Amino acid sequence: MNSSVSLDQLHAHLAQWGLRSFSSDADYFAWQRATLSAEDLNRLTAQVERKRSGARQDEMAFYDLTAEPHILPVLYSQRYEYFMEIGSRVLSRIAPAGTVLDFGCGVGILTTFYARHSPETQFVGIDRSPRSIAVAQSKATELGLTNVRFECLDVDVEVLRGSYDRIIATHALVQAEQDPGIPSRDWTTFERARDESQQAAFEQRIGIDVRLDQLSEMLSPGGWMVIFEKTRQLARRVPFQRALARRGLQVIELPELIRYRLVEEVSDDGPFYVMQQGSAGPLAWDEEPEPDAGVPFNRTMLRSVPHDPQDPDIPLYENHWPSAQRVWESLADRLVQQEETRRESDGRQLHVELGSAEGLVYLYCANTFDQRQLIVVEPNRRAELASYYGEILSS
Repeated sequence: MNSSVSLDQLHAHLAQWGLRSFSSDADYFAWQRATLSAEDLNRLTAQVERKRSGARQDEMAFYDLTAEPHILPVLYSQRYEYFMEIGSRVLSRIAPAGTVLDFGCGVGILTTFYARHSPETQFVGIDRSPRSIAVAQSKATELGLTNVRFECLDVDVEVLRGSYDRIIATHALVQAEQDPGIPSRDWTTFERARDESQQAAFEQRIGIDVRLDQLSEMLSPGGWMVIFEKTRQLARRVPFQRALARRGLQVIELPELIRYRLVEEVSDDGPFYVMQQGSAGPLAWDEEPEPDAGVPFNRTMLRSVPHDPQDPDIPLYENHWPSAQRVWESLADRLVQQEETRRESDGRQLHVELGSAEGLVYLYCANTFDQRQLIVVEPNRRAELASYYGEILSS
């Protein structure tokens, strides 16, 4: 499906839905203003605010609104690259399935694409937005598709029935996108405790408990589940993966992190999971931080950024990535001069320390939501780091 011909088919399919590809925010918002009235934009803004509460009725009302014929192409065009990236990957993993469930199918943009290009496969798309389902069924009829049907069903309160060779859930399972996840054991590690009550609370908060229970029951023996959610942060990824594993799901491909644009905004999302139920295979669930852009600390090559003689504030070394912990641990002759560890108002543990190592001065900051920072400067700039140390603790 990654061939140019298939991608051209996906472009053509999105065009039939009225979607347009934009690389400029200015161009996109000019089209939006020309297409939608001020009243439309006010309604959308108000409904977005209500949707953030996480209440199911507010979420349903939002998606009912976005399914209105003149609003749909404008709103969904923001996600044009998302449809291209996900649609191509999912379609290539459908064959040779006889039955496919697309959970949270929305208005059916991708469901109808899969059905068009897998004519021997029977598709069912479900969503709890009545207007979205009506639009999906109407479009399927318009396209002459006889191998797909759509049902308005809310698995949070209704029972899902059937058995499927493929179950697809992309941006459909996780409700609370702003939930920080589960913190690590303490500031020195990225490891999460295996606490069943903490895990259950996380699953309930983000709305995946009942949904995963039902979907895992519907997967046929040997079937695949394909999932793509906003769970890239380690504090969300680890408990999300544990939720999948608790339902007997195991990865059969290396999970993939996917980057796409929402017009000009870059979204680093995922991972993209392909799974089966059963005993563990050769691939294990990865609970480590992903590789990052932090560079190693080299005493003989001090600057990690190009030196700018016009900017004396540039440190000798700076790392704001998880890899900063490994660098901090490897500093020779490390001597802590000031340190404080405390519990923040949001529950995370914060550690800040100021010290010396290898004839230099460093500041290290770490918390239990996987944020790390290491700054190294010359000894005569210790006052700068001491001031920053105080700022962190007073913020």
